Amino acid sequence: MTNQSTRPSSLTTQRHSMPRHGGPGGGPPGMRNVEKARDFKGTMKRLIQYLKSYQVSIIVILALAAISTVFNIFGPKILGKAITRLFEGVMGMIAGTGTGIDFEYIGRIIILMATLYLISALINYIQGWVMSGITAKITYQFRQDISEKINRMPLKYFDGTNHGEVLSRITNDVDTVSQTMNQSLTQIITSAVTLIGVLIMMLSINAWMTLVSLVIIPLSAITTMQIVKRSQKFFKEQQDYLGHVNGHVEEMFGGHLVMKAFNGEAKSLEVFDRSNSVLYSSAWKSQFLSSIMMPIMNFLGNVSYVIVTILGGWFAIRGTITVGDIQAFIQYVRSFNQPISQLANVSNLLQQTAAAAERVFEFLNQAEEVPEVSNPVQLGEVKGEVEFRNVHFGYDPEKIIIKDFSAQIKPGQQIAIVGPTGAGKTTMVKLLMRFYDVNSGAILVDGHNIQDFSRHDLRRSFGMVLQDTWLYNGTIMENIRYGRPDASDAEVIAAAKSAHVDHFIHTLPDGYHMELNEEASNVSQGQKQLLTIARAILANPRILILDEATSSVDTRTEVLIQRAIETLMKGRTSFVIAHRLSTIRDADLILVMNDGDIVEQGSHKELLAKNGFYAELYNSQFEMAAAAVMA
Repeated sequence: MTNQSTRPSSLTTQRHSMPRHGGPGGGPPGMRNVEKARDFKGTMKRLIQYLKSYQVSIIVILALAAISTVFNIFGPKILGKAITRLFEGVMGMIAGTGTGIDFEYIGRIIILMATLYLISALINYIQGWVMSGITAKITYQFRQDISEKINRMPLKYFDGTNHGEVLSRITNDVDTVSQTMNQSLTQIITSAVTLIGVLIMMLSINAWMTLVSLVIIPLSAITTMQIVKRSQKFFKEQQDYLGHVNGHVEEMFGGHLVMKAFNGEAKSLEVFDRSNSVLYSSAWKSQFLSSIMMPIMNFLGNVSYVIVTILGGWFAIRGTITVGDIQAFIQYVRSFNQPISQLANVSNLLQQTAAAAERVFEFLNQAEEVPEVSNPVQLGEVKGEVEFRNVHFGYDPEKIIIKDFSAQIKPGQQIAIVGPTGAGKTTMVKLLMRFYDVNSGAILVDGHNIQDFSRHDLRRSFGMVLQDTWLYNGTIMENIRYGRPDASDAEVIAAAKSAHVDHFIHTLPDGYHMELNEEASNVSQGQKQLLTIARAILANPRILILDEATSSVDTRTEVLIQRAIETLMKGRTSFVIAHRLSTIRDADLILVMNDGDIVEQGSHKELLAKNGFYAELYNSQFEMAAAAVMA
């Protein structure tokens, strides 16, 4: 099947171009009414659910982190014993009462220290390797869930959402969650173990010096809370407006020629500058508030360090503690301040994680398509009979645009759907393919309600060739084979010949193996259309939906396309959305639509004889064509 649709924007890592949290009208002026994380606890709780599958590995990681930290904690005190022995040896030599420096004892201490640090480094390596694997798997699972969610989402969501918005969820936000989680998870346990372990070691050296050092904790806690409180909203704003800027650039790049043709550079820059200014402001403030945390913590730590040094010297003079204990304690004071700073930094990382995860979960929580029936209809062979039975539909249930539409189409008939712009022609196609469900009434294929089919089986019965072609970055062979992935090369070539495109393909470099670029701009519009028709022929559907595709091609290519379409329609039920009424005069049934209703139906001759709405449309086009020729 070749379900053609308007080509989506280039796959980039961008978010939507227009803000969702801006001022009135959704514009991006520098508004500051940006909400904080709506549900930090709920988001983190749901994020933990993703970690449950790896709980054994995570427990191992946390245990390794704790063991490695413990090894590092013992280091200063053991080193302090060596320094004390060295100090005593030197002082004894000066006083002439000692036996000299005990290098054997000091050597054993050095070997023990080297062993401890080597084991700690090895454990850290293992821990990092395992943690990287877990975060990669979490990232994979997030993207897998989003990808599967996209396929379950109703078309209505994508009609109202910029492509960059969806793409940003699967790239920017998932990357943010992965990176921050990788940094913060082990940091929490190492910082906590370090804090507790160092406190115990400090108390074992001197309780009074420890008490003085603890004065920094409430000061650090208050400082951290104030900084986090102010930085949280700016992190959220930064992430949002990063998406706005990227989405705008993606849209302007996708329509670069149109933008330049209409001299839209100034307006584009104006929109970009507004969003970029807000992004600059929020990014500057969030990064500044994050950056001042460490200097403030270091300042408070240095104050504590000076006090401890003076107090330690006093106790050493009085003989309460040894010189090695002072050295060890000073190291512990440094180590004690570090985990406090790290925990403060982790709080910022968790805010970023929550902000990104919220957007991912928000998308995953979107309403999905109506679930498939438990026992779908299975048709051995689709005949192509279609019936619209009292169909009512509106994109907004309060505004019904298709009112009581009924029509019966026999297998193999060619049905033309005509009418002015906005009459509901494309809407009928969307209903037929079940991109939307009717509000009331029913659409039947071979006597069965299309809602009783699985969507996969239903859409496999249809082929679509639309005016806006869609070809992806790949070879011509791959693009045609998209209609039936299991088709052989010979079948692909046969389909191309039926579509009158084989000769053209052989004139290209590499023929069927020529790579089409991302926008398929290295072939002409008419050639692209012929390729999509070849794709539809290869799919061999029983029901066709054709959007007249010859209005933007030259006369010779138009003839080729018409021949290809005639080949494609043979023996198949065909719905043709007609823009030029002269092309559908041989249709078995013409449905004339206006304001969502079927106002007339019949053959071309019957409708002209009625001298009604169709005749008016047809004559107006004829007159316009004649005027063009006269001009």
